[in-house]
Amino acid sequence: AIRPIALRAVSAIASAIPGFPILATGGIDSAESGLQFLHSGASVLQVCSAIQNQDFTVIEDYCTGLRALLYLQSIEELQDWDGQSPPTIRHQKGKPVPKIADLMEKKLPSFGPYLEQRKKIIAENKLKLKEQKDLVFLPERKHYVPKKPIPAVKDVIGKALRYIGTYGELSNTEQVVALIDEEMCINCGKCYMTCNDSGYQAIQFDPEIHLPTVTDSCTGCTLCFNVCPIIDCIRMVSRTTPYEPKRGLPLAVNPVC
Repeated sequence: AIRPIALRAVSAIASAIPGFPILATGGIDSAESGLQFLHSGASVLQVCSAIQNQDFTVIEDYCTGLRALLYLQSIEELQDWDGQSPPTIRHQKGKPVPKIADLMEKKLPSFGPYLEQRKKIIAENKLKLKEQKDLVFLPERKHYVPKKPIPAVKDVIGKALRYIGTYGELSNTEQVVALIDEEMCINCGKCYMTCNDSGYQAIQFDPEIHLPTVTDSCTGCTLCFNVCPIIDCIRMVSRTTPYEPKRGLPLAVNPVC
């Protein structure tokens, strides 16, 4: 809970006094969180509670993790990586799945009789591909090689300062919305429930085939993204249309109070 406050304090000092040595502490429980403080302008990191909870070996773990994170920054193919799980192929519970809509021009969920129909269509498609000797193989995993020098700790200090500011400095036009991959969806309804109960009621749920659909009311709050049990089934993509808030009641032209 203390980390956001500590990051705010470190970035404020680093912005006000460029080059001033800062010892950061408060919530450093991993190499990644330590890198966050370095990016915010800290030049030295202090770890306390994590050592009390475990032992001094965590320091070696953090140093190793920090070296790995700096190494990854030297690989050009990962420049757009946000540090989370890498993109995965279209799957359902870990198994690759074809796009049913391309095979039969119809959407099918993954439960009950629909699931049996999906399995039948997929099996028939595999037999067809086998007869054509045109089997689809998964792409080989690429091994990336650094093409530029690996940055040192001093090179990343204060790297994020130009992106840190007040709310008023943020752009209200750069918004994202949820995009649901219907082929990966297991029709659990968690995205619909969380959006309906705690969000903006921006997801419609088909009562028959249980496929969720995101409407224009989506504000990009990421609630559905966080509760979805299937990795990459829901992605946050840039909004292509202007967002018009819908608060239920029209704004008063001449308010009386």
